[in-house]
Amino acid sequence: MLKRKIERDLLNWKSDENRKPLIVKGARQVGKTYSVLDFAKKNYKSVIYINFVQNPSLNSIFDGDLNVDNLLTLITASVPNVNLVPFETIIILDEIQNCPNARTAFKFFAIDGRYDIIGTGSLLGLNSHIEKIRSYPVGYERIIEMYSLDFEEFLWANGMSEEISNTLLKFLETEKEIPLAIHENIMDLFRKYIVVGGMPVPVKVYIETHDMNRVLSEQKDIVFSYREDMVKYASQDEKNKIRECFDSIPKQLAKENKKFQYSLFDKNGSSSKYLGSLNWLVDAGIVSKCFSLNLLELPLEGNSVENNFKIYMKDSGLFVSMLEQGSVENILKGNLGIYKGAIYENIIAEVFLKMGRKLYYYKKDSGLEIDFIIKYKGELTLIEVKSNDGNQKSLKTVLKNKDIYNVNKGIKLANKNIGKNKYFKTLPLYMSFLLKEY
Repeated sequence: MLKRKIERDLLNWKSDENRKPLIVKGARQVGKTYSVLDFAKKNYKSVIYINFVQNPSLNSIFDGDLNVDNLLTLITASVPNVNLVPFETIIILDEIQNCPNARTAFKFFAIDGRYDIIGTGSLLGLNSHIEKIRSYPVGYERIIEMYSLDFEEFLWANGMSEEISNTLLKFLETEKEIPLAIHENIMDLFRKYIVVGGMPVPVKVYIETHDMNRVLSEQKDIVFSYREDMVKYASQDEKNKIRECFDSIPKQLAKENKKFQYSLFDKNGSSSKYLGSLNWLVDAGIVSKCFSLNLLELPLEGNSVENNFKIYMKDSGLFVSMLEQGSVENILKGNLGIYKGAIYENIIAEVFLKMGRKLYYYKKDSGLEIDFIIKYKGELTLIEVKSNDGNQKSLKTVLKNKDIYNVNKGIKLANKNIGKNKYFKTLPLYMSFLLKEY
């Protein structure tokens, strides 16, 4: 069994006396159903589970009166072996995007208060789902977004104790070099995390077999299921455009200029033609946007440019599975080819996203570009991502010209040990998961 951080989130939710019905959203196959059911079985006397994909006929429970007693009557008549114990029963509504009226019912369960309820879904951000909800339960639900395993969870899955994070954090705070044995071991696991990714099934296959061909097969199955969703859930005029955007991602990231360009797959492509299709992928939890900043100032969101962005896959393993044959072996050996920048940028974007950060970068027409901009320990901080030493000209330029940019902190993430010079510090790529804003 894989240890997941959402277990802590769910326990915190249950301990809140004023808890609201909960939505756990996220891309397909990140482990939502397993984690929620495991939590429910451990913490409630009675668990009622409804899956609206496996049992579409149960949607009719929520077609009429949404009074809680009426709903419970219909549930007990439709679902076998239901045991209703007030204040000790949880109702789990899986794939809730297939029954939007069930989401409306959250308001009435919240007011009633006798039964806890969790809805899980993978396509909840899509407009088609929101538009079908009779009355959106504003103020009567809490939402948690779940991702595939982050790097810390991947370390746990590979037998590392939770103490490893504290050990690495001490080296980060003291800026002392990490002992070579530890550094090489964690760096090796980080490279494996890049190619395995965090999807639970590929991770379990890797842990149990270490067979990368089987891992790749599982990843390709997930990517195929994403493409199937594009056909099943997107409107007719959007299906092909969504797939064109999705299939272009490796090419988008292989470019020197990684700004998303519609013209890469359609010479007449434009934001007006494709932005809705690209946003479908974002709302489905498959990709994330990294927005350009017009100023290096806090707050970052206030200085972002809405229509100027890069795109990253939310799971690096799935991204690698979309590359040409042989990519996995090359990455594990450190031979990244034309995808060198793409692979490392994608994994750092993923790490930052999974700790709850929005993604930003900075680029000027002069060619100056900073891969990521974050707020760290209260200050605006520049993040450059390099395979090894690379060229840090942009990073140095910004930090040297404080009269122009007024930025004091910079970090280079690379396949190197901890180090620093008069302009910035260098950290191993794997330490990115420690750069949290508390």
